Amino acid sequence: MRAIPVRHYGRWISAVVVIGLVVALAIAFSQGNVRWATVPEKLFDPSILRGVLNTIWISVTAMALGLVLGVLFAVMRLSKNPVTSTIAWFYIWLFRGTPVYVQLLIWFNLALIFPILNLGFYKDEMTQVMTPFLAALLGLGLNEGAYMAEIVRAGIQSVDEGQSEASHALGMTRTQTMRRVVLPQAMRVIVPPTGNEFINMLKTSSLVVAVQYFDLLRAAQDIASTSFAVMEMFFVASIWYLALTSVFSVGQYYLERRYARGALRTLPPTPLQKVKAKLSIFSNRKAVA
Repeated sequence: MRAIPVRHYGRWISAVVVIGLVVALAIAFSQGNVRWATVPEKLFDPSILRGVLNTIWISVTAMALGLVLGVLFAVMRLSKNPVTSTIAWFYIWLFRGTPVYVQLLIWFNLALIFPILNLGFYKDEMTQVMTPFLAALLGLGLNEGAYMAEIVRAGIQSVDEGQSEASHALGMTRTQTMRRVVLPQAMRVIVPPTGNEFINMLKTSSLVVAVQYFDLLRAAQDIASTSFAVMEMFFVASIWYLALTSVFSVGQYYLERRYARGALRTLPPTPLQKVKAKLSIFSNRKAVA
């Protein structure tokens, strides 16, 4: 009996429609009023490169702050102490419930409420303390901490309670159990959404133009204001954002593989391993022929 594969005409029709739409979109952009030569010309402009570095820096530092706060408030949220759990719940409710753009503006304009920062051992004008970088760091980091707290809490709760009970039976304290037993196992659940949060942070960092921090988007806007190549500079910024998210997505993939080693007997092959396997099969067939 010879099996005849089923013909899927709908797949071919949908593929033709999608290709037609993509071609039409490409033709429309090619005929639009865009100076395409400006895009590669400004892609590696010193001002753009400085903006790229500042974007990476504010994203990494804000994400680091968010991770620390996320772990702290996740543990507080799971605490049996009603005071700490309530404070953690209020923090998560507040910073997840308000737009990050509004939070950035509040931090940047904090001098309207507190003209002078007086900590007893340190006193200065708030306008001197709340720099664009600090306002961006607090706005992005505190907001991210609220989301990371829920991610970490989900990861901690995914670990079987028997692990904690066994640790306590061995004489470990709650802190030792959390640090040595629970968190290492929870990382398998925490890492994937954390990687997504960092990718999102790279893009959300473009909002720091509201607090006058010099990032990639601000650099593109400054060049656009003098060269009148507005759309072209937005394309340049988009290319860099795509490049950054693509690079960090690769890092996220391999980080997830590392923490999945204890959960899977055999890890799935990486894209590079798949290519090598297909090349070896092709070379073997060629040698046989």
